[in-house]
Amino acid sequence: MGYTVLIPARLAATRLPNKPLADIGGRPMIVRVADQAALSGATSVVVATDSPRVQAACEAHNHRALLTRADHPSGSDRLAEAAAQLGLRDEEIVVNVQGDEPLIAPDLIDAVASCLRQRPQAAMSTAAHAIGTLEDYLNPNVVKVVTDAQGLALYFSRAPIAWWRDGWQGAAGGFAALPGDPAPLRHVGIYAYRVGFLRQFPQLPPAPMEHCEALEQLRALWHGHRIAVHVTSEAPGTGVDTPQDLERVRRVFAGRS
Repeated sequence: MGYTVLIPARLAATRLPNKPLADIGGRPMIVRVADQAALSGATSVVVATDSPRVQAACEAHNHRALLTRADHPSGSDRLAEAAAQLGLRDEEIVVNVQGDEPLIAPDLIDAVASCLRQRPQAAMSTAAHAIGTLEDYLNPNVVKVVTDAQGLALYFSRAPIAWWRDGWQGAAGGFAALPGDPAPLRHVGIYAYRVGFLRQFPQLPPAPMEHCEALEQLRALWHGHRIAVHVTSEAPGTGVDTPQDLERVRRVFAGRS
């Protein structure tokens, strides 16, 4: 069974203006993302944007792009509109690839889609990988996830979870090392949805813990929906949030030419 990749892209950005159109080795960033997604097993790759400029850039490089409303409060709202425009059925699967991930691995896209397909009890799936440094374990900008025996998410947090009780040396000493086996997991921001749930998700009331942690995926757990987690052995490529990130990615592509 195939699936559809949807790539949301807003032109407005505070830290990096016009980010989707930023040049990376002669191609706009949003095109680089779509290029990577097209190497996956997806039956179609579609950019969902609020900007005619982004739509035109995609179409100039033979990628399909839909123009969606400019007032969507979240990426999931934009994806839901795109799924409706495409006429996707409730049982179909879409994978949300972020528009600022030009180094996204095609195999990871396939794995997240397969993870959801293999777990009928889940409404969504996502990815994670083992945290390798104590710094990342303690960093609130690194989102962690804890799963159950079936690989379904129990909770996502910016806090260091699972908390290593026996490794804690007190406020002054902190942790001497990372927790052992199993290693804590870093959440990777790629999602697959069943289309029926994607239509429902933006209508669910936000959860108190979603506001507290500033993590939208907690809304699904709060309302009783399950999220399957694919654990990958490889850390994802660099995303682009800042001008410094953009320069790092440009160097990667320069090294490939």
